[in-house]
Amino acid sequence: MSLDPVESNPNHYSVVFENDRVRVLEYTDAPGDKTTPHEHPDSVMYTLSDFRRRLHSDGAYRDVDMPAGLTGWLPAQQHSGENIGDTATHAIFVELKSGAAESSAEGALAPV
Repeated sequence: MSLDPVESNPNHYSVVFENDRVRVLEYTDAPGDKTTPHEHPDSVMYTLSDFRRRLHSDGAYRDVDMPAGLTGWLPAQQHSGENIGDTATHAIFVELKSGAAESSAEGALAPV
């Protein structure tokens, strides 16, 4: 069983951008939805909606309330989760890839 969230939970995670340095995932779910165990490398999360989740890891769990517009660092981890709130979850994850030391212009945006 793959621990890549895009493979293990394709109804919730989709790749919106990827290059040799990062992979950007969009996550969506509805109240009551659950994910199977999966893992993330070091990441930055940006929340697009308010949501309440229960995160399961190493036989324990913790409940989190996230407001829309929150940006935060997430160290590498393995977990599963469930939406225990009344609202849908919508978030973006920017996963960092290790070992990609060279800068690349692939997918670069022009300066504004």
